[in-house]
Amino acid sequence: MSDLPGFKDYFNLTGKVALVTGGPPLPPIQVPPHTNSPGSRGIGLHIATSLLLAGAKTVFITARKTPGVQQAVAQLNALPGIKGKAIGIPASAAETAEIEGLVAKVKEVEPKLDILIANAGATWGGPFEASPDWASKKVVDLNVRGVFNLVRLFTPLLTLAGTRTSPSRVVIVSSVAGSVVSHIGNNGTIMYSISKAAATHLARNLAVELGPRNITTNSLSPGFFPSKLASGLIEILGGESELMKANPRQRLGVPDDVGAAVLFLVGPGGNYVNGIDLTLDGGSSLTRGGMAQVKL
Repeated sequence: MSDLPGFKDYFNLTGKVALVTGGPPLPPIQVPPHTNSPGSRGIGLHIATSLLLAGAKTVFITARKTPGVQQAVAQLNALPGIKGKAIGIPASAAETAEIEGLVAKVKEVEPKLDILIANAGATWGGPFEASPDWASKKVVDLNVRGVFNLVRLFTPLLTLAGTRTSPSRVVIVSSVAGSVVSHIGNNGTIMYSISKAAATHLARNLAVELGPRNITTNSLSPGFFPSKLASGLIEILGGESELMKANPRQRLGVPDDVGAAVLFLVGPGGNYVNGIDLTLDGGSSLTRGGMAQVKL
């Protein structure tokens, strides 16, 4: 018989303090660049919800727009049975000065940080030759430079919380677009894809840099999770039914998929997991050339 003394607490976050930035990192369509709003909808909300339901003491959420932050806080604090609370702090994760201000505001409430979820992301889609330089800059500034500075500036608080047996956690929400070429032509996403590839490799570098400080770093790469922001691209690609047919699991992502994946990466059971990229797409990134339809 194996001795598993920590089994009952593999996903228990009682007493933990977390910060979640931004909203769902969606593959973009041909529209002006969009900076994702907070965990008021989509993946950010799924993550914050799972942390509170798992017992987190305080979950900070942040994004540029105050109304979205307030909406998310209201939804999260209305969750039945939670013992912790959500606190909203408006800030842009692309601006270093605002990240510094965010750190200061977090310190006013909590002396240390156990979990940092870097989920803010900017999207852009359009023809290759017509891509404006300012759009590329906006995408890279938030998806790469912003994440780097976010982790860098919160490292002192993460170091205070982490121990050898219970390390602090950093999770960078990347995208399957960082490892495959999903869209070209009028709906091309070259700079978005490049930025997500960089975000994934940033997590690997930070895993080695911060591991000795009792901080683990991993990345999470979602595929399609239906939302208002994803609906336009889903229609361009043939609708939900067609995307489901092309997925080995015959469905798209649901909130529970995100919640469970995040709890694996930040819970006590995952304290030896460091430097991985967890793809969350049902296997669809393996079938980009088209999956053979086999009757079972």
